[in-house]
Amino acid sequence: MDDKPNPEALSDSSEHLFSFGVIADVQYADLEDGFNFQGTRRRYYRHSLLHLQGAIEDWNNESSMPCCVLQLGDIIDGYNALYNASEKSLELVMDMFKRLKVPVHHTWGNHEFYNFSREYLTHSKLNTKFLEDQIVHHPETMPSEDYYAYHFVPFPKFRFILLDAYDLSVLGVDQSSPKYEQCMKILREHNPNTELNSPQGLSEPQFVQFNGGFSQEQLNWLNEVLTFSDTNQEKVVIVSHLPIYPDASDNVCLAWNYRDVLAVIWSHECVVCFFAGHTHDGGYSEDPFGVYHVNLEGVIETAPDSQAFGTVHVYPDKMMLKGRGRVPDRIMNYKKERAFHC
Repeated sequence: MDDKPNPEALSDSSEHLFSFGVIADVQYADLEDGFNFQGTRRRYYRHSLLHLQGAIEDWNNESSMPCCVLQLGDIIDGYNALYNASEKSLELVMDMFKRLKVPVHHTWGNHEFYNFSREYLTHSKLNTKFLEDQIVHHPETMPSEDYYAYHFVPFPKFRFILLDAYDLSVLGVDQSSPKYEQCMKILREHNPNTELNSPQGLSEPQFVQFNGGFSQEQLNWLNEVLTFSDTNQEKVVIVSHLPIYPDASDNVCLAWNYRDVLAVIWSHECVVCFFAGHTHDGGYSEDPFGVYHVNLEGVIETAPDSQAFGTVHVYPDKMMLKGRGRVPDRIMNYKKERAFHC
C-alpha cells in the first residue's frame, strides 16, 4: 500500500540507531487448519511455520540487521499436548529459529503452559534469561528465580524488559503447590463459572484460566528497574504475552491485574511502549501517559498469502514499527520532554 509510512523517507532528519524484530502467537502444530474456540476465525496450524520462516528470511536480509527479535509467546499450539507432539513441534520451531542471524528473546504464553510445566520451560531453549544484562551495584534490579523475567540493553540508553504474565496462574504449576492454591483462589473469587475459561457474566472478564497475572514481587522488581532507567535517562520497551491496556485489547485477553502493572509504569517517565501478543487480532493505543500499547497480530490466524510480523526502527526521537502483511505501520513519538540527543 502506498500510504504506509516509509521509515527511511520519514526519518531523513534523524539518525537510525538500531532496530528489532517482533512476532507473536506462531502456535505451530502439525495439524490441518482449524478454528478458534468460538469457531469464528480460521487457524493455520501448519502454515504458521512457513510464516515464521518468511519472517526470519526477511530479518536476515534487511539492509540494517535487527539487533534481536522479540518472540511474544505461544510459539506452539496447545493441541500438540493432545497428540504427544509438544517436544517434536518445539524442536521444529527452534530449528527454524536457528536460521536467524541475531538473538531471539522468548516470552512465555498460555500455550507454552498447555504443553510444558514451568519447570520444563525453565530448563528449555525457550528460557533466554542468559541474554540478560546485570546492573552492577544495583542488586535490586536482579529478577528473582520465582518468575521468568529479565532486562537487557540492546543499545546504549535503551533497556528492554521481558515480563512473566503467568507468574500468577493455574497453568504449568503443580496442583499440590501453595502457588496453585493461591492462584486458583484468586481465579475463583472473580470467576464463579464451572468452565473457568469462560468469561460469561463476569464484571472483570479477564479473570479466566487462559490468562494470568503479575505477582507483587515481580511488580516491585519492575518498579526498581524503571527507577534505575528514570535516573539514567533510558528509554524502556516492555514485553509481555498478555496485554495490559483495555483500549488496545479485547477485555477478555487482559492480564488479571493489568491495573497494577499500569500503575507501576505510569509512575515512571521512561517507558516508551509495551508489546504484547495473545489477542491474535492486534490492537494499538497511546495511553494518557504517552505509553504506546502495541498488541501484535497473531501468526496463527494469518492466511497463507499474508504475513504477520514487524521490525521496529529506533531513532533518537521516535520508534517506527514497519509491519508486514496484516501488521500495520505505527509511528511512536517520544514525549517531547523526553526526546534525547545522541
